[in-house]
Amino acid sequence: MFRRFVVTRYFSITTIPDETRAALLKPYTFYTLFTEVFLSKSNMVHLSEEKFGTFKNEPVKKFIWYTESGLSVSVISYGAIIQSIRVPDKNGETKDVVLGFDDLEGYVSRNTPYLGATVGRCANRIGGASFQIDGTKYEVAKNIGKDHLHGGIVGFDKANWNSTVDGNRVIFSYLSKDGEENYPGNLITNVIYEVKDDELHVQFVATTDKKTVVNLTNHSYFNLAGHDAGADGLFDHVIMVNADRITETDEGSIPTGKFCDVGGTSFDLRVPIRLGDAMSKGDKLFDDNFCISRFGNEGLTYTSRVSHPKSGRYLEVYTNQPGVQLYTGNFLPFPTESALVGKNGIGYRRHGAFCLETQDFPDAVNHKNFPNAILTPGQMYDHKVVYKFGAEKNNSPSVMSV
Repeated sequence: MFRRFVVTRYFSITTIPDETRAALLKPYTFYTLFTEVFLSKSNMVHLSEEKFGTFKNEPVKKFIWYTESGLSVSVISYGAIIQSIRVPDKNGETKDVVLGFDDLEGYVSRNTPYLGATVGRCANRIGGASFQIDGTKYEVAKNIGKDHLHGGIVGFDKANWNSTVDGNRVIFSYLSKDGEENYPGNLITNVIYEVKDDELHVQFVATTDKKTVVNLTNHSYFNLAGHDAGADGLFDHVIMVNADRITETDEGSIPTGKFCDVGGTSFDLRVPIRLGDAMSKGDKLFDDNFCISRFGNEGLTYTSRVSHPKSGRYLEVYTNQPGVQLYTGNFLPFPTESALVGKNGIGYRRHGAFCLETQDFPDAVNHKNFPNAILTPGQMYDHKVVYKFGAEKNNSPSVMSV
């Protein structure tokens, strides 16, 4: 069947103080960016809403998309977090393929790994927890050794976002005020979620009234064997990443400013390989920024494909960002440590899932040869990522362990 979509992208500014709204509206006559009409051959998608708890006397909302194929996606307003993604396997059995918690308390009190979270203002690391803009030095929280990680002590993952439903889309809005976590500028951010067919579309949009650093991402942890499958399930995935280079880092995972060609190294994932075999080729693999091979394409670019042969489930990722952080849960609890208790009482441990965090390069604000990470008044930050899910029902050649 065909569905008609009328898509309008806009910012929600109704809760912003008058003086801030005036400054932010100055570059634009109105915050409607563009409207387009198109036809899509699609499964029917249903969207529902329910309460997920209360945070600081405000309701936390949960939005759930269902498709005719059996895919369902749940997102909550706290942290604009992806709470659940249920995907059918080749036999029609549906499992939740992202790590998370059953209730709000888990996200508020135990989500130190940022499970499913929207991360900002600046995802990944800032070396030395400082940066300069136009000669002014800004020092931000040192929350990972001497460096800054994922927006600081109270980042975007710890805010209860405003939400608006627009057809099949849910638009989360958050005003990060000037000086929050010591970042300059009032920053309006929208995270727009939409399910189309068996694809989850996510768009991060932001504008500011003062030059600031912006690098947003989603930090979902995937295990296509099921969120409860652990490291054994993870190792049997097959991965491919469209990247010829990575950013070289020091012992603290801070980029040196140099790039390393992946050819002939353990980072060469351009040809599908069993993830467990790839991880065994080096120490502490993986927690690295892969430079996506874009070949001049500024739009959505194929980034990665990960599959789980036994279940047939696969995930493809497309983005307009220059980098993707492949992370295999190295800092989740070791087998000798107490597990992080997640959904259904499952204990999450080291290497129990993988992340594909689309992003600007880490510490880009401190490296002139990296893509620009500074947003200027009058500009719009626009980050798109698509997660495409499916299941291979036919028997096909598989990558064998060697």
